[in-house]
Amino acid sequence: MHIPARFAPIIFSALLSAIMVCIVSAFVLVTSQGVHPGILEQWLKSCLTTWPIAFPTVALVAPWVRRIVERITV
Repeated sequence: MHIPARFAPIIFSALLSAIMVCIVSAFVLVTSQGVHPGILEQWLKSCLTTWPIAFPTVALVAPWVRRIVERITV
């Protein structure tokens, strides 16, 4: 499967935000509530409710962060 390069920023934002939401929500749930029988369902619900916020945030912030990094690195 090949996707045109013009979609790279959107795909990057989608993947990065999905990975981060999955990892962070799992960490927060396990550290705050421990592992329990309903944790997987709760984790999935948490991911599905927070990803719509994370995706546009990453899409908007990533270009700004890249510019900052370009300015401060040699």
